[in-house]
Amino acid sequence: MRSLVALLAVIVLLQVPAAVADELQARLALSSVDRGRVVFGPCRTCHYPDAFMGHNTGPNLSGIFGRVAGKQPGFDGYSTYFRSAEFVWTPQLMFEWLEDRMAMFPESRMMSRGVPDPQDRADLIAYLIQATNRD
Repeated sequence: MRSLVALLAVIVLLQVPAAVADELQARLALSSVDRGRVVFGPCRTCHYPDAFMGHNTGPNLSGIFGRVAGKQPGFDGYSTYFRSAEFVWTPQLMFEWLEDRMAMFPESRMMSRGVPDPQDRADLIAYLIQATNRD
């Protein structure tokens, strides 16, 4: 089962096209951390960006980029898929996932509807890059 989950994660990552990375880079050039903080508002119901806040009903997002998914110490609420995941969160993967999280990771327990607007997603990622690297 674990190898199947790892294979699925690799397939998902291979489906994040280079065009997504290009689009994100272009949008990040126009992004606003302040707008991203506003977009993050509903996320704060379950997630905190600051390490000192700990976990909520969702895992703490401090330092999320560059981390293997589903491995935050002290958070036990991950789905089976994320507990077995072996992929690393990148801004590009987050950008793609937040567009339609259920299409990419249908076993996720996250209750968000996603962030369909691409500039809102870029703003949110700009905010997370800044907010989660302060610690």
